[in-house]
Amino acid sequence: MTPTLTVGLANFGPPHGGSLRAMVELARHAEDVGVDRINVVDHVVMGPHTDAYTWGRFPTPPDAIWNEPLTVLAAMAAITTTLRLSTGILIAPLRPAALLAKTVATLDQLSNGRVDLGVGVGWQREEYLAEGLAFEQRGQLLDDTIGACRALWTQMPAAFSSPSVSFTETYCSPQPVQPRVPIWFSGVLIERNVRRIVELGDGWIPIMGATIDDIAAGTTRLRAEYVAVGRDPVSLAVQAPVVMAKGDNGFDIDATMASVPRLIEAGATTMYINLRAFDPAGDAPGETMSRMVAAFRREV
Repeated sequence: MTPTLTVGLANFGPPHGGSLRAMVELARHAEDVGVDRINVVDHVVMGPHTDAYTWGRFPTPPDAIWNEPLTVLAAMAAITTTLRLSTGILIAPLRPAALLAKTVATLDQLSNGRVDLGVGVGWQREEYLAEGLAFEQRGQLLDDTIGACRALWTQMPAAFSSPSVSFTETYCSPQPVQPRVPIWFSGVLIERNVRRIVELGDGWIPIMGATIDDIAAGTTRLRAEYVAVGRDPVSLAVQAPVVMAKGDNGFDIDATMASVPRLIEAGATTMYINLRAFDPAGDAPGETMSRMVAAFRREV
């Protein structure tokens, strides 16, 4: 699998470039300079307790803007032709399974088969409460939602049965362009998450803060599980963040991309880098992404 570059575009907080439309236009810049894939993130609503975020200081106050990611990707799909469009992550259990299946299939049609769906359960209890869902059941809800989507994307009519989602003789059209929409599950490789990736998924997004050694060990384990169920281990996709490195004037792109060979050796198939870290004011996003691509290509 040829290593690819994924650039994270911030669809939350102050818009990159000053407006949501300007942020959407970044997808065109990314495609023009050779970025392989862009990534946007998800929160449906926010509660007041952002201090419950496990991985350091939360990037925004509770009242900050969080633009809906699939809507943003639809706008990006309309102005690009080759760029892959991904979520990392979409909190899938917060969306009814049939509606999520319909939305993703429509996006895949609009983009001519360029969707990668990164999913997880999120960390915030308030989002589940706001939708009348049990936070304690989020793992089961994720399994059921993705299982139902798989059925609706591949069967006509579709039938599915699970603890939280069940239907028979159900038609969901259009179906995706891709014969199999790639689904990337996030998180630590507890046994349940391993099963999700092997049975329902196509890729793994390691938990924030995972080291290169963690990624290597996890990739080895998942590939072995793929073999055990008759799946091609080479088909496993892994998204890994580059190791951020500082220079004299903030983060240094070349020094950061120097981690790429080690990540590839660990099993990563796409390297993730966040645009805002290197262009915080939105002054020169096209130039910054061009430098990212050039540095990445030198390392691969």
